[in-house]
Amino acid sequence: MTDRAPALSPTTYRRITAVALWSLVVIVVTGAGVRLTGSGLGCSSWPGCEPGQFVPHGASSWNPWIEFVNRLITGAVSVAVALAVLGSLRRVGRRRDLTLLSWGLVGGVLAQIVLGAVVVRLHVHPIAVQGHFLVSAVLVANAVVLHHRAARPDGTDGRPAHTHPLAGPAVLRMGRAAVAMAAAVMLAGTIVTGSGPHAGDETAERLEWLSVRAVAMVHSGLTWIFLLVLVVLVVRMRRELVGPTGMERASALLTVVVLQGGLGYVQYATGVPELLVGLHVLGSMLVWAAVLRLHLTLTEPLPAGADVVDPLDAPATVPAGG
Repeated sequence: MTDRAPALSPTTYRRITAVALWSLVVIVVTGAGVRLTGSGLGCSSWPGCEPGQFVPHGASSWNPWIEFVNRLITGAVSVAVALAVLGSLRRVGRRRDLTLLSWGLVGGVLAQIVLGAVVVRLHVHPIAVQGHFLVSAVLVANAVVLHHRAARPDGTDGRPAHTHPLAGPAVLRMGRAAVAMAAAVMLAGTIVTGSGPHAGDETAERLEWLSVRAVAMVHSGLTWIFLLVLVVLVVRMRRELVGPTGMERASALLTVVVLQGGLGYVQYATGVPELLVGLHVLGSMLVWAAVLRLHLTLTEPLPAGADVVDPLDAPATVPAGG
């Protein structure tokens, strides 16, 4: 990093973190596209598509190009993540918490690159594909926290002196339960995928020792429990008068979960068509980001005497003399 690199305002840096977050969501969806088109083994080698050639040549189908383009998109995501790191170093009012979180994205992307190679070498084994997706979920969580923290006013690593969080203990417990249920639903969804028809390649193994119907029922049951937890959470939030911003976050999450659940039933009833499965993957990331965002909002420490304001809606400011 040279001194000639421009300094970034906190607002500009937060926009960079938003780009990094959405790029990570996009790569999850494009990765699902590789799997849904049966292109998981479109390239038999890594990092080149085939031994001795980086770009597909003489391919008889679109599968190698679909897989190769997804790898290029991974490169674009890597650039967005690198900009998040560099931006944290050039931000006016450099903060250690933002730098560490941005480096966490780098570590996650490197892990994904390694896992991508493992998935190819294991011929798209379902467990390897599960690991690839779950690491993506961890990366998205990291990006959500980074984006959230980038909105905090500068202080001691952005954490203001506080007397209490936005919500009370009961609501906080329910918020943590909602995050745990979202993770459980997502994990069950990967198992459904591993035992279903969209394993990534026609020749790929399936988790044949599992019944698709039974696993789908477990996934559905966990979704209903998740929805119940959210309803109870919203009721408790209303009783505690958490505030309009917290309620907006909860309502948005509840809406996304209902739509995602409805889409899941439709795709199951229609024979899991590729387009609906792809939308379901996108929905899973939106639910995951929304539940984390709500949890962060509820646990946000409030300065002594401050009004209840969600930092995600407050403009980032530069401290005097910063």
